[in-house]
Amino acid sequence: MKKFEVLVSALNNDPEQLIGRMNLGSDAVIINQTDHNDKRAVRLDNGNTVRIFENTDRGVGASRNKALSKAEGEIVLFSDEDIIYDKGYDKKILKAFAENADADIILFNIEVDERRRTYWIDKRTKVGRFNSGRYPAYSAAARLSSLKKAGVKFSLLFGGGAPYSNGEDSLFFMDCLRNGLKIVAVPVKLGKEEFRDSTWFKGYNEKFFFDRGVLYHFLYRWAAVIWGFRFVITKRKVMCRDVNAVKALSLLCAGIRKGKKLDKSSGGR
Repeated sequence: MKKFEVLVSALNNDPEQLIGRMNLGSDAVIINQTDHNDKRAVRLDNGNTVRIFENTDRGVGASRNKALSKAEGEIVLFSDEDIIYDKGYDKKILKAFAENADADIILFNIEVDERRRTYWIDKRTKVGRFNSGRYPAYSAAARLSSLKKAGVKFSLLFGGGAPYSNGEDSLFFMDCLRNGLKIVAVPVKLGKEEFRDSTWFKGYNEKFFFDRGVLYHFLYRWAAVIWGFRFVITKRKVMCRDVNAVKALSLLCAGIRKGKKLDKSSGGR
């Protein structure tokens, strides 16, 4: 079994060019969602291998799940096509797991544009249910055996290419915690994100608040309304300019009801 692999989710990219642009130097799996099905492998100059799987599926959750199904590394790092890694990123990750032997998942720093920043790790921190929502999937490396034992996967309902807006990362981490996995964050930088416009965010419109309600059902269950109320009230000065707070709460509650119906249906997540 390989020691370490990067699991890259890409959309309509040239995988060979992507390897160079991302500065990939370790074993890796690239899931490239495109208009055809294909698979091949590229041998890097240092002897490591990047396995490429192209398919016609859509959605970031489907892409990450496909990568997990193909993974062979003891430690895997989730990644996106717009991440550029520092030299030696793989050694930093393996060192962190050696120093945190009881951790199933470790979160790392990726430098991003200030407009998109949701987190920065200044000291080693234990991650729990109340602070896991800050972190993106591309900050996370995990023990593959722990993920398989817990049976956790990414939701197909949320994120790019899915019916509802972002939230698949938060839901994945919450599912990991619910299944007893230990998550820690460490102040180690792996690389940076190449800024691009969001594929899902179109402003704080009605769909934004409705989709947030759907997500909150899956994240918080019986406490979804409480967390939804807190979210709208604390963020209203920024988020409630086009949709007033009363309307935003109504939309969010409608989304929570939709989430309950989805949860009961055979589709679920």
